[in-house]
Amino acid sequence: MRPSDLAREHGLSTQAVRNYERDGFIPPAERTRSGYRVYTEVHAAALRAYLALVAAHGHPAAGRIMNALHDGALDDALVVIDRGHGQLLRDRGTLDAVRAAIGDLPAGPGNAPASGGWTIGELGRRLRVTPATLRKWESAGILAPARDPVTGYRVFRASDVRDAELAHLLRRGGYPLATIATVVQQVRTAGGTEMLSRALDDWQRRLTARGVAMLDAAARLSRYLSLPADVRA
Repeated sequence: MRPSDLAREHGLSTQAVRNYERDGFIPPAERTRSGYRVYTEVHAAALRAYLALVAAHGHPAAGRIMNALHDGALDDALVVIDRGHGQLLRDRGTLDAVRAAIGDLPAGPGNAPASGGWTIGELGRRLRVTPATLRKWESAGILAPARDPVTGYRVFRASDVRDAELAHLLRRGGYPLATIATVVQQVRTAGGTEMLSRALDDWQRRLTARGVAMLDAAARLSRYLSLPADVRA
């Protein structure tokens, strides 16, 4: 095959194929006497595997996997793949945690104090946690209260109370602060729990698509690995 033959199947440029060879994502090509590259079905299988890995694990991880394989370090390649599956599993756990938590949240933040906002002490009493705990959540990026321009004291508005309620539920479920901060950021980005509920369906679809892409990548990588090792070097 010529570089253009390899590129055409995937809608790539011939330069992209040469770059993949240069970077070790596909094996080195043989050369004709005049210096032209000659690719084989081995290179086609490598390219299919690499592009499937990109879809499943992203460009950096896909490159590390193919480089490791071509260096004869199969276990190193498998570690990268295992990390990708582990991340997908953690993402599914986070999604489940968000679904459960927003379902258990109260319908509203409750009656706010006459001042229109909650002090750290008032919010602590509402949640039955200490002010020190709320400050710790703030340091972790879970809470972002405003400050009273005169006193400098923290003022927790309705959205802050919602975030605190969500954090409290997740904390009781044993989730670490870093995970809770990620979940709360998802809520903020979505604009609240109602919009987040709709966004969760899209999140679920993306996780499913990634899982299917990992299955496809595994199949294509398995086909490539079934070729003799000496022709993949």
